Amino acid sequence: MKQPLAYIHPAAKIAPSVVIDPFVTIEQNVEIGEGTRIGSNVTIMEGARIGKNCTIFPGAVISAVPQDLKFQGEDTLAIIGDNTTIRECVTINRGTAAKGKTVVGNNCLIMAYCHVAHDCVVGDNVIMSNATQLAGEVVVDNYAVIGGGALVHQFCHIGPHVMLQGGALVNKDIPPYVKAAREPIAYAGVNSIGLRRRGFTSESIRDIQEIYRYLYLSGLNNTEAVERIEAELPATKERDEIIMFVRNSKRGIIKGYV
Repeated sequence: MKQPLAYIHPAAKIAPSVVIDPFVTIEQNVEIGEGTRIGSNVTIMEGARIGKNCTIFPGAVISAVPQDLKFQGEDTLAIIGDNTTIRECVTINRGTAAKGKTVVGNNCLIMAYCHVAHDCVVGDNVIMSNATQLAGEVVVDNYAVIGGGALVHQFCHIGPHVMLQGGALVNKDIPPYVKAAREPIAYAGVNSIGLRRRGFTSESIRDIQEIYRYLYLSGLNNTEAVERIEAELPATKERDEIIMFVRNSKRGIIKGYV
């Protein structure tokens, strides 16, 4: 682990099996788990918590202070789960007093030049393609796939198993299991290929498609569609998850394609 050309603060807690390449900077109040590799010229700042078996490629900056003028130097964290890969020049800022932490989950792939701003919560098995930019307090749920160059407005929520078009400008919430594409961003069908790859049955996928027919193809507004879905379609985990997502959406969900 000891690398004479790296600066490692003596108070940092680093597992013995961590590999640290030359010209790395690791500040105090940092914890790094077993089996992780830190590439050259990576900067890991105060408040970083990095899990096991991660790979962080050269030039990444983890746990820098937020780019938020309301930040007053409070003690906050940037937490990265196990088995996550962070590619070149990614920036992940730590949290603010709003939530206290920025979180990236397990088994994620965060490609080169992505930015994860303060207080974001990125779930497990998420793929963020090159140059994706998440503004503050964005939530990205498990298994979402975000195309390269996407820009996500602060406070937006991207549901689980979403497939988001590259270059998208996201200013509304994207409900679970869908494809989102076009300009302006809109519903573009159910992510059936991704769901099959993850073990969803044909019956479950058909049920999800029927739910979105109510939401996007029935001519009903969201409130009316949710009431009809609840009254007319059988209760399933996926149905209830979609209903709760739509009801709890603070920014409103993306519109259907016209």
